[in-house]
Formats: sequence, C-alpha cells, structure tokens
Amino acid sequence: MIRFVRLAWDRLSIYLPIMLMGLLALGTYWLVRSTPLLEPGVTEQPLREDPDYQMERFSIKTFDGNGRLKSEVYGEQARHYPHTDVLEIDRVRIRSFNQRGYLTVATAKRALANNDATEVQLIGDAQVVREATVDRSGTPLPRVSFSGEFLHAYLEEERIKSHKPVELVRGSDRITADSLDYSNFDQVMELRGRVRGILLPPPER
Repeated sequence: MIRFVRLAWDRLSIYLPIMLMGLLALGTYWLVRSTPLLEPGVTEQPLREDPDYQMERFSIKTFDGNGRLKSEVYGEQARHYPHTDVLEIDRVRIRSFNQRGYLTVATAKRALANNDATEVQLIGDAQVVREATVDRSGTPLPRVSFSGEFLHAYLEEERIKSHKPVELVRGSDRITADSLDYSNFDQVMELRGRVRGILLPPPER
C-alpha cells in the first residue's frame, strides 16, 4: 500500500507543475475577462485652422525689460490663427525701435506677423522705412526705404528679404532688383536678377 501511494505521489509530482501553470493561465484569463475596460484617454484636440479671435482698429505695444517702447502695431483688422500662431493684419503699420533707438516703420495692405511682430511678411504696397538720423559718433545716416509687392522684414535683426522685385532708396541713391537680401547689421546687400541703380556722389559739406 505504501509503495502504491509513493508511486502515485511520484507521478503526481511530475504533472504538478503543468497543472499549476494551467491553473495560472485560467486565473489570468478570468482576471482579464472580469476587469472592466479602461476608458480611452482624452485624445488631443486637432489644431484649429480658423481664427480663434479677431480685432478691429487695434494697437498693440510691446516694451523691453527697461520699460522702453520696443514696437507698436496698428491695423484695421487682425485675425489670429492658433495652429500657426500667426497674426494676419489688414492695413498694417508697425513702428519698431532697435537697441540703438533707431525707428523703423513698416506698412502694407496685409501682413503676416509672429506673436511679437519681430518677423513680418508684408504683402501689397509693402514698404519699410528708416528715417534719417545720426549715429552715436554724430555721423549722419540718410533715410533708407525698401518698397515692393512683398517684403520679409526681420525687425530685430534689421534684415529685409524679398524674392520679388524691390526698390531701395538710400538718400539720393536708387536701386531696383528682382530680389533682395539686405542686412543692416552686417552692412551687406545682395541683389539678384536685373539690377539697375542710380548712385550720386554725397553732397559736399
């Protein structure tokens, strides 16, 4: 009898791990079936492509860390597009002061500006003007203006670009070209396409 029990126990011990694994698998299956499905998380809302707000006959001013006026934007109407964070402005006029206090004025029928108006695409009768002034050493700086149907102005970098015909007037000098890349910081101007200019000698002091 004892031998029979020992033999039965030996056989049971062989199949015991398989039986335990089967019970574990059944328990896992029951647990999965009994657990309620989690509600799906809140899906990210698609970015709106229509304007989230509009303004009429507005003026926006920004100031630097010392409280000095940095820029001022006027417009007949503006629409803000949240998916690109771009402000589309009709009949725009932007006054921008650089770190040296020089004033630049940009105007156009329509403009696309970033949130702080440091980068502006001017479309239709576009013009960027820096009035005549003097530098810190007292040297006079002539009036400079850029005009065309499209101008891309980087106001903080004092850079003007255009892939369309543009006219540059600096004092009594006048230059036209099919495209332009001008950096006031570097004092470098790159003109492409048909370039024509009238350069006059400076007046005698």
